[in-house]
This record gives sequence, C-alpha cells and structure tokens, in this order.
Amino acid sequence: MFTKIGRNALLCVILCCVATHAQAPVARRLLTNPTFQAAQDFVTKDHDRFVRETIQITEIEAPPFKEEKRARAFAELLRQSGLSDVDIDPEGNVVGVRKGVGNGPLIAIAAHLDTVFPEGTNVKVRREGTKLHAPGVGDNSRALAVLLVMARALEAAKVQTLSDILFVGNVGEEGPGDLRGMKYLFEKGPYRDRIRMFISLDPFGWGNDITVGGVGSKRFRVTFKGPGGHSFGSFGLVSPAYALGNAITKLSRMSVPSRPKTTYNVGVIGGGTSVNSIPFESWMDVDIRSENKDELNKAVETFTRLMHDAVDEENRVRVTSQGKVEVDVRLIGDRPFGQVAMSAPIVQTAAAVLQAFGMTPVYGMSSTDSNIPMSLGIPAITLESGGTGGRNHTLDEWIDVEKTASVRGINTAMGVLLALAGIQ
Repeated sequence: MFTKIGRNALLCVILCCVATHAQAPVARRLLTNPTFQAAQDFVTKDHDRFVRETIQITEIEAPPFKEEKRARAFAELLRQSGLSDVDIDPEGNVVGVRKGVGNGPLIAIAAHLDTVFPEGTNVKVRREGTKLHAPGVGDNSRALAVLLVMARALEAAKVQTLSDILFVGNVGEEGPGDLRGMKYLFEKGPYRDRIRMFISLDPFGWGNDITVGGVGSKRFRVTFKGPGGHSFGSFGLVSPAYALGNAITKLSRMSVPSRPKTTYNVGVIGGGTSVNSIPFESWMDVDIRSENKDELNKAVETFTRLMHDAVDEENRVRVTSQGKVEVDVRLIGDRPFGQVAMSAPIVQTAAAVLQAFGMTPVYGMSSTDSNIPMSLGIPAITLESGGTGGRNHTLDEWIDVEKTASVRGINTAMGVLLALAGIQ
C-alpha cells in the first residue's frame, strides 16, 4: 500500500524540487528525441497485443512458491520481444538483458510474477469494455506485460542506450515469498555486483507516484497447541481454537500510531481435524508493518505479549488435567526498511520525466521489491504501471485498459527508464 510521505519530509521534497529542476532539460530532450517518440508510437500501435498478453499472463496461475509455469511463459515472451540472454535463475526469477552501447551502469527493471492467490483460484479474465476483471490482473500481470511492450518498443525504434538494461520477472514478492526473488538477485545471482540502479513496476496507477521508501514488515506463524479431545466427552478441556480466537480479539484491539503508519493483519488461519474434535493445534499468520523501525519493534513486542496473554487466560478458565495450551510465535517473513535520498539522481530524474509528461510527482513509502536494493544502499524506486484499477488482492480485482491512460502510463515508465539508461 502506497502512503504519502509525512510533513517531516517536506523540506526534503522542497530540496528535491530544486534538484529536479536541474534535470528538467534532460527530460525535455528525452521527450523530443526522435527515437523515443518512435518508441512511444510503437506502444500505441502495440497496445492491443499488450492487452492480450496481460490476459495471457493473468490466466496462468502463479501462487507463492509455484510460479514456474508463469515464469516459463514469461521467459518465452521476453525472447519473442527481442531480449538476449534470457534465463530462469535457480530461485525462479526470469532475467533478460538488452545490451547498451556504452559503459553506463547496469539498470534493472522488474515486475513480480507471483500473486497472493492459492492454487485452484479461478483466474479466467472477464472483459467488460475496457475493463479486465480477474484475481492478479493488476497486481501484477499488467506490469509484466508492460515490460514486454517496453522491450518490443525499444527494439522497433532501434533505441540505443549507454547502459545495459536487465529485465526481470521475479518470484516471491507477495505473501510468504518474503522477497526471496529480490534477495537472490542482489545477494547470490550473477548480476548481484553489477546492478547500480533499480526500478520496480507494481500495480496499476496513473504514473505519478514514486516510492522512495520501503515499509518494513515482520510476519509470524502463531501456533497454539493443546491436548485435544472429543467435543462431547472432553468438553471443558483447554482448546487451542479458543486461545486463537481470544488472541485475534486481543490483536484486533491493539493500539498503533497512524503516523508513522503502523498496521497489523491476520491473513490466514487454520487447524483442527474434525467438527466434533477439540483441536490439538490451531494457527494463524500475522503481518505487522510500519514506516518506522522503532514503531514496528514496539508493535511486535506488544503483539507477542498479547499472544502469551491469550494462552494464560485459556489455561486459567478451562481444565488443564490433560495438559495446557502452549503457543509458538515463529518469524516467517522479514522485509527490511529502506530509503533512497530525495536528492538522489534516480529520484530527480524520475520526477523530471513525470513533470515533462505534465504530471505532479507524489512521493511515498510502500512495501515492494525495491525494499531489498534500498536496504543495500542501491538507488531504487517503485513506479506505477499505468492505467487505473481497483480491489487488488481480492477475487474481484480489475484494471481499466482504456488506451489513452494505459499508453500514457507505459510511456512515462519507459521514459524514466531511458532517461536513467542514457538514450542516444
């Protein structure tokens, strides 16, 4: 979730605006560059194919840790779009290189392959006019299709850049993936010491949002265990299910600050063996996030205490003759915080390009693939993939591929990429 930066960053924004002004001539030259104009024209002409590929990608299931089928399809589409050295790395990321003509720094642009939806989810796209409805269509199938049309546009217009550009379809951005694709790319992959700038394309949007900060998060599997028993014969024994319910109630009332924004969520629950059995185990997965590291740690500390309080209360009010309820709070995900300076060239350049397109940049924080390079000190931003939409992470997710707004968003992101890569 993208959140605007707070008042304490106002001075940084003002300073950035001054610095962005210095980049304005570069952005204006880009928009008048004949090869960039030719690339934009191609995007317009190729838009129907872009929509078809968005649908094609959406209709290939890609639940967490099971992105292989979509990865193979995306790799083939990258090859068809003119990239060389296309490969699927050991973690499952699809990577392909478009060679530059100079010695510019390697720039990576990525969109994640995975969705939040489990196997068996109906991902058939329903089209109503210019709107596409399906789980995952906007988060993040559209962005993957944007990478493809960008690659084709650069080839068709014979765009030459100083930098090599690494196109990435990565795994593990959503849910329990814990940014595993990005962690591999930057810590173990063959390009780990070469990437000097990074752009993540995440869900739909007009294109004026620039993510400059990475929201940190910690995710937990909380497991309550007890002796279990028959629902009638053992009635009155302690129950992990009741402890779980009490824990959820306590968590739902936990106070957190609105600024810096701090949140929590119970996303998945499970346990038990049958309707007429007191479960011997019940569990839930919890996500806690914050824009501030200290507030995140405070929330985690309070959350952990509440889980133990729920167990203590269950053991006090019910029978423990067969054993007590116990709780295990296990960390299953840890997304690092990150920040790119507002004065950094990657931010200045992106803002100048957006302004050249007539947009007003909005700076904010979110939890995206950019968290990893940001945390490593590598300049990184997250951009929107264009168009409009809504209800992402739900079964009624949708995007609008109305051509004017859709093309404008694609061209804006492509303009940022080329301004950073040094178009000739």
